[in-house]
Amino acid sequence: MPDLVVAGAGLAGLAAGARAQELGASVVVHEKGDRPGGSMVLSSGVVWRYREWERFRAECPGGDPGLQRVVHERLDDAIEWLERLGAPVVARDTGTPFTSGVRFDTAGLTRALATRAGDVRLGEALATLPDGVALVLATGGFQGDPMLVREHVTPEADHLVLRANPWSTGDGLRLGLAAGGETTGGLDEFYGRNLPAPPAPVDPERFVGLAQLYARFATVRNEVGETYEAQTWSETDVVQWTAHQPRARAIYAVPDSALGERVRDRTIGEMIETARAAGAPVRRVDSTTEVEVVAGITTTLGGLRIDDAGRVADGVWAAGTDAGGIALGGYASGLAAALVFGRIAAESALDVHG
Repeated sequence: MPDLVVAGAGLAGLAAGARAQELGASVVVHEKGDRPGGSMVLSSGVVWRYREWERFRAECPGGDPGLQRVVHERLDDAIEWLERLGAPVVARDTGTPFTSGVRFDTAGLTRALATRAGDVRLGEALATLPDGVALVLATGGFQGDPMLVREHVTPEADHLVLRANPWSTGDGLRLGLAAGGETTGGLDEFYGRNLPAPPAPVDPERFVGLAQLYARFATVRNEVGETYEAQTWSETDVVQWTAHQPRARAIYAVPDSALGERVRDRTIGEMIETARAAGAPVRRVDSTTEVEVVAGITTTLGGLRIDDAGRVADGVWAAGTDAGGIALGGYASGLAAALVFGRIAAESALDVHG
């Protein structure tokens, strides 16, 4: 019998497994999918935090301050740990001046952790609570379950694009509740990006490149003419608004004068061209370009309630998107929280059961 069972082999689960093995424990990691890495492999690989604690609180005012403080204070050490394990760094610049962090090669990061995480069993979901063994839940949230998304997030769930792996369907949430855990608020909140609307196909390898991140430079409206003004730099509020509109769609009308504006490493014109090339409805109207977009859901933000040790209930801990309450009301790095609390959950579980 192992010392620790982990459900999910994304960043949180692999970090938990690798940290537990490092501490001398035996670990079994159950992964529902056919590969390790979860949705992290499909991301940009940037693991980051706000430089200033006050900025973190201002950007995510609905989140638990204690959990946020843990991420803020322990991320730098966790990143150094990944580098010591051999995770390859692509860049040490997040592209945003008020954040700090590192961009990893996601495939290399997955390999570095998976080889150290214990017995990783692919295609083998954890269906029931293990008896007498500490458990870390890290299955990645419930964005892959249309019924749960419809119940908690939006009635337009069937029109959302799943901008994540297909296996994160609420297994961790169900197991945590069965163990006696509770949910946080914010089950209706999610992180995602607006993407080129159908008929444009959105393949997983293009999740990052197809993101349409210029709502604050555009007039945003839905199909019946109702408008919305972007409130945040991350545009998380825009994609959440879009998710509630008919067919989960919006239209961005961009004036010609804004096409040269840069958002991180791309101009608005370049982003629009990716949408056009992908086959999205893009048209010229007077001196503007109109682009139809659809909401893409990446991770749910509400989930199981944890304490600052990652504990959900007796014998059960959670990390990653299974653990809710960190980025509520805004936007913060899900990879950062997954890394920090993956390590913490393993340490705490072994401290109690070791």
